[in-house]
Amino acid sequence: MSAIEPIRVGLLGCGTVGTGVLRILQDNASDIRSRLGADIEVRRIAVSNLDKARDPVVPRERLTTDPHAVIDDPDIQVVVEVMGGYEPARTLLLRALAAGKHIVTANKALLARHGAEVFLAADEAKRDVIFEASVGGGIPIIRMLREGLASDRVDTLHAIINGTSNFILTAMAREGRSYGDVLAEAQRRGYAEADPTMDVAGIDAAQKLSILVSIGYGATIPFDAILTEGIDRVSDVDVHFAQSFGYTIKPLAVARAHDDGIEARVHPALIPEGSLLGSVHGVFNAVRVHSHALGPMLFYGQGAGMMPTAASVVSDIIELGRNLQRGTSGRLPHLAFHQQLVPERGLRAHDETRCPYYLRFTVEDEPGVIAGIAGALGHHGISISRMIQEEGGTSRPVQVVIMTHTARHGSVIQALSEIDALPFVLSPTRYLRVEDVQ
Repeated sequence: MSAIEPIRVGLLGCGTVGTGVLRILQDNASDIRSRLGADIEVRRIAVSNLDKARDPVVPRERLTTDPHAVIDDPDIQVVVEVMGGYEPARTLLLRALAAGKHIVTANKALLARHGAEVFLAADEAKRDVIFEASVGGGIPIIRMLREGLASDRVDTLHAIINGTSNFILTAMAREGRSYGDVLAEAQRRGYAEADPTMDVAGIDAAQKLSILVSIGYGATIPFDAILTEGIDRVSDVDVHFAQSFGYTIKPLAVARAHDDGIEARVHPALIPEGSLLGSVHGVFNAVRVHSHALGPMLFYGQGAGMMPTAASVVSDIIELGRNLQRGTSGRLPHLAFHQQLVPERGLRAHDETRCPYYLRFTVEDEPGVIAGIAGALGHHGISISRMIQEEGGTSRPVQVVIMTHTARHGSVIQALSEIDALPFVLSPTRYLRVEDVQ
């Protein structure tokens, strides 16, 4: 045993991630001791069910159903919150900070909605809140943005940060199956919840993007202000046509710095099939950062699950342990920037975002269709890059698919409103953005 006092930890929650934390602390105890110079000792664990079987086995005297027993324990130095959700997690973390505890949390939803309040309370208490596991599971993207790129300027960020959505779109592309069919499989395999809305509607990714924007740009962008579109708008027909153009469809989170604000959006997008991000399949996550000095970088790995997320949680505990050993806190601003020194930049208007577009029209097979569509697009300053027109038939509608050059989003929406009102258009136009990122 080390002669140095152990770092004493309390857990709020012991579900999937909490169990993973206990396993890593047990399996890697020797390596952790060598890196930290001390042991990490879990003193108390707040759980909802004392009788639940646990692996590794936890002595019953360390378990409690009262989370305040963890917070109020004077010996505990670090409170690890792996409960999830807004409440009671928010109230418990604020109380823990007031009680002089440092915090490790994996709760991206809480930080995306109440992060400002939690960080202010931490500053007032002179305590640290560390949250690597809140975005990207085991991928150390937060630590990289806060420290590794401290000397550089982030220009753009493209991320696949929801494994459920990526699994669904990957299976649709590889197996030619429908969205509904693959979603049902994802639910059977435990990748998607019974109510999958948070994942497939893009809300989970928007929460994570809000955190990344705060750290990457020093800008506070509420997650519910981010342009957010779900993957349920993608059909197997779109996947087929995307492949015809040499693209694959991925669930992207995009952020980009502009002089007039930060562009932030979450949506399915076409990206080149042979690109690095295009090769991120299944439940894996990746974050591509392009910075001023270093250029493009890709961070890839498992973005969820017991052990990847727990690995990030334990790394945060080790970081706090090192600070405690040296009697320091506040070494880094929680969101990487001293906010009073950052020029104020808000969210750029969504209508002003620009990129190429994929447009799929369902139309009658009759003369003048292409001219009508092209005329409306041209009227709004949208030029055509490539086009596919299905062979017509005697009684069925046909698909016309157009790839545009870079276009302003507001102009695209206006043009599609006009086109959808034309008599030969049989259903609302499907559109997807294109990100030609390598």
